[in-house]
Amino acid sequence: MSATVRQRPWRSRRSFDMHRPTLAGLIIRYVLLVVVVLVSVGPFLWQLSTSLKDVTEDIYAFPPQLIPSQPTLEAYQSVTRFIPVYQYAFHSLLIALGSVASNAVLATLAGYAMGTMRFRGRMLVMALFLSTLLLPGEVTLTSQFLIVNSLGLANTLFGVYLPGVVGAVNVLLMMTACRAIPQDVLDAATIDGANTVQRIRHVVWPNVRGMVAVIAVFSFIGAWDDFLWPLIVLNDPAKYTLTVGMAFLKASPLGVDQREIAAGTIIALVPILVVFAALQRFFFRGVESGAVKG
Repeated sequence: MSATVRQRPWRSRRSFDMHRPTLAGLIIRYVLLVVVVLVSVGPFLWQLSTSLKDVTEDIYAFPPQLIPSQPTLEAYQSVTRFIPVYQYAFHSLLIALGSVASNAVLATLAGYAMGTMRFRGRMLVMALFLSTLLLPGEVTLTSQFLIVNSLGLANTLFGVYLPGVVGAVNVLLMMTACRAIPQDVLDAATIDGANTVQRIRHVVWPNVRGMVAVIAVFSFIGAWDDFLWPLIVLNDPAKYTLTVGMAFLKASPLGVDQREIAAGTIIALVPILVVFAALQRFFFRGVESGAVKG
């Protein structure tokens, strides 16, 4: 009988399953999930609802009414009449796509060199990359503008694009991804007669495509949302990017109505959602992947 009593605690511990929480645990999980959704998605839904409301509706009513009683696109039409939205969006798209392309290519090449090759001064180069992460971007704005101005690229879209050609963080991410590739695989490709370009194309690229998708998403969002640097470089309203152009809504007669401000915010946000929706499969695969594909 005593032996049976001694075995009961042992059996209860063995029957406990971490993957099947109790009712209280499930309630806490869903409550936390609802809080996270409200904090992260709530502002977007409120902006979208505000942009679709008629002028007769109170956008500051409490509790907020997310579903407009009379949905209208008048706020979007007002924004497009006052600001050349499509022209500014085209400028931002050029800069963002250029940043994605250059970061994907140059970060891959630099990450391959730093992650798999051994050369003199490698640690110094890595230290320089890491040191750039310690300084906020605002510290280097003056030096960047002086360089761009000396090159004659001030008030040009290429001058806006130039500082974002390749990011130090992206190079370090690609270096980490390239390090995950076994050296034996690269050596085998070298023995088979593959040169550097062939190793990158046939061995490295298939295993780092997920990380390249991560870099592409971050580069697009960073270039598309950038406001301070285009505001400093550009002084011709005809060359503004979308974020800079939308900022002038607050200085215009439309600034008295938050519906137009919300409509401008949604217009600037839609391309980011489209890009992330198109690359989300590769994005999460790049975040989670760590194994080498055969």
